[in-house]
Amino acid sequence: MAERSTEARASVPALEVEGLAHSFGKRKALDGVSFVIPPGSFTVLLGQNGAGKTTLFNLITRLYSNRTGSIRIFGTEVRKHPSRALAQLGVVFQQRTIDLDISVMQNLLYAAGLQGIPHAEAKRRAEAELARFELTERARDQVRQLSGGQLRRVEIARALLHRPRLLLLDEPTVGLDPQIRQELWSLIDALRSEGTSILMSTHYIEEAERLADTVAIMHQGKIIARGKPSDLVRQHAGVQTHEIYGPPARLAEVRADAEAAGYQVRRTGTAVAILAAEGANGTLPEGITRAASLEDVFVLLTGEEVE
Repeated sequence: MAERSTEARASVPALEVEGLAHSFGKRKALDGVSFVIPPGSFTVLLGQNGAGKTTLFNLITRLYSNRTGSIRIFGTEVRKHPSRALAQLGVVFQQRTIDLDISVMQNLLYAAGLQGIPHAEAKRRAEAELARFELTERARDQVRQLSGGQLRRVEIARALLHRPRLLLLDEPTVGLDPQIRQELWSLIDALRSEGTSILMSTHYIEEAERLADTVAIMHQGKIIARGKPSDLVRQHAGVQTHEIYGPPARLAEVRADAEAAGYQVRRTGTAVAILAAEGANGTLPEGITRAASLEDVFVLLTGEEVE
């Protein structure tokens, strides 16, 4: 019986969002959002600012109250049983929520106290998390003395103190240098390998490609495509992309000819990218052929460039 119970728990989705909608006045921030995150998986919400990612996070964490749709964390309805549901959730918001004027360790111990963790156990967990994130030597330093990357690591360490099964990361690497961003990727990916379920929002295309088991593309409050990065590329952009560089007049001519021949076309700064399309028939002008990418998919589906 115990074995069957364990198997049942393992099969329960980490997060179920169904029919979620939210408006600010007449503006719809979310419009019928539904998705499921399997336990132990890494899902990335990819979208530009204003797509609805932060609103979705605020609803999941009960900063906003949802009147439409439902949210379940490991089977527990957030609206009906908020304390039980949120106890399984760790959160790192895009905006800093950490006290800059006390030490790193004091921040962690204070957060652990709010979670009801006894002091001795809280100190042991805090020390373990600081070691994991290579911050042991900064434990007594004021948070304001840390770099941006170190501060983000402290916030993630704090979110893990109560050992949540699901971790929400809202744009965790925004504003960080590329090298620091990649170091943080490695730390986040290690959490997934330990079995933590992760939902992360980003507008960085490379993060979604490198980290996600599943990418959900958000645009104007809706999830317009969802799947493995490689599947999304194959489905929407094909295998290869042909790029042609030139002056604006030449690019306009190339685009018109390619679209007339049935190709999917998008502008990429100083170039036109021509993507394979079923039934397209035409001779492509001289250019550079590369593998199709998730960026091609994002721009084709949303009409927006992404970093």
